Amino acid sequence: MNTRTANSTAAGTAPTAPLEEHVWQEREARHRKRADALLAGHLERRLRGVAHPVEDFLFTYYSYKPTQLRRWYPGAGAVLLGAAARSRLDERFFTEVRSADAAGRTVVGVGLDMEAFLAKRAPTARFVVSLLRAVASRPAHLGCFGLHEWAMVYRQSPEEVRHSAVPLRLGPEGTDRVVESHRIQCSHYDAFRFFTPEARPLNRLRPSRDTQVELDQPGCLHATMDLYKWAYKLAPAVPGELLLDCFELSRDVRELDMRASPYDLGDHGYTPVRIETAQGKADYMAAQEAFAERGAVLRARLLEALAPLVPSDAADED
Repeated sequence: MNTRTANSTAAGTAPTAPLEEHVWQEREARHRKRADALLAGHLERRLRGVAHPVEDFLFTYYSYKPTQLRRWYPGAGAVLLGAAARSRLDERFFTEVRSADAAGRTVVGVGLDMEAFLAKRAPTARFVVSLLRAVASRPAHLGCFGLHEWAMVYRQSPEEVRHSAVPLRLGPEGTDRVVESHRIQCSHYDAFRFFTPEARPLNRLRPSRDTQVELDQPGCLHATMDLYKWAYKLAPAVPGELLLDCFELSRDVRELDMRASPYDLGDHGYTPVRIETAQGKADYMAAQEAFAERGAVLRARLLEALAPLVPSDAADED
């Protein structure tokens, strides 16, 4: 049990906000109810051993488990008051925190152990903040039309295709023609690295992990989905409500990602966004722009939540 009493962060001062027991317990209960609703379909399918080509991505590519997603955290700077809060002292990165209540009286509750957290996660926090700031500073580039998914199956045999249980909407030859007749301009490394060897030379950019901060931009569907990844990688410093907002956005973006893909998902209830047509391109760009706007809001909220961890000039040093 960690009972060291803390007052501020190693990155600077972090204003503490004491939460009365009934207040934070209500937030915790709302979080779990919302998480259960978001997880219900996945957990039911998992019990039956049924795969889902769209939604499983949120639990296979991303490493946060459903049990972790249900866990509510108050975020950096929050102080949980009351006897029930002391159970958190058995959890990693929590400690006793001294704060002041509304009347100015000193109170001791439980909150994030900033010193311990930063000892382990400071490099990650600096990288994430530098990436989020860089992406937020750029305009959204639209018009990639989700061709990264097409490039991932380009010239593959049926047994090589990742979602081999789902047919290709245009067949292998039709899929290859779409790739060859478009300009591929994927800027996101974690999409580009799954391109087939034959498709990689067709991309106008050569994204890498080292150039991620330089190339990621707010119109990219994968950069928007990754807001969820950055939120959970820095839990419990990120409030649970924000984490679920990022998860929900990632889920919605993933749906567009796959509707615009070469796969025929009609049996799963998805209508295609036919990016090989003019109307499909217009539909894709409109949805892409709307997701960029939603992503900008959550990106700003993440930066605000992470501000106590990273001084204003620290992220740019890496």
